[in-house]
Amino acid sequence: MRGRGGITEAHRRPLAVLTLCAALTLTACKADDSAPPGTDETSSTSAAPVTPAAGASAAAPTVTASAARPSTVSKPTPAGSPATAPGEKEPKPPAPGATCDHKMPISPDEIAVNRYTPEGGFHSLIVKHGNWGCGTPDTDGAPFETVGVETFIPIAEDAKITAVTPVVESTENKQITLQQLIDWLVAHPNQGLVFRYHLGPGAKIDTLDQVFTP
Repeated sequence: MRGRGGITEAHRRPLAVLTLCAALTLTACKADDSAPPGTDETSSTSAAPVTPAAGASAAAPTVTASAARPSTVSKPTPAGSPATAPGEKEPKPPAPGATCDHKMPISPDEIAVNRYTPEGGFHSLIVKHGNWGCGTPDTDGAPFETVGVETFIPIAEDAKITAVTPVVESTENKQITLQQLIDWLVAHPNQGLVFRYHLGPGAKIDTLDQVFTP
């Protein structure tokens, strides 16, 4: 049977089937679009919770700078003891005994008398010049330190001479003769007793006074 427009009943049936299929396809697409992304409508109710992988572990707490091991604490310095900087050596203790803080010049009028000699036909004293060490000879017993080589100085026969111990038994100067001094020097050579002297006429000693040293 041929209808309006020339389409028969036989042609209408297949066309109706195609139209129905197209409608069903569009409905399925809209249903998929309404579902949340990444979900499966068929397995959303039976899916098991996701567990971490076998090699993964819970995140460890982050170590901050404040949790670092504290640096070594230096020991306190005992009271009364000086602090010493790292690598610095401790000061050495002072050497025992007093030390000289000055150097005396060569004495112009004092000599250490060692011996006597009559060579040359006149009386002479064999002496050495020098200077005093620490302190003063009359209070601290400072040594008379000789320098240079031995020399000799003529002495007048009438020279005024005074002496103390050990030439005479006294700590105060006592007057003696030249012969008394010569006898003592011959009996006690190289003692280095200190005398203060003065040169008179002919560059001979006219005054000789022993310096007392305790």
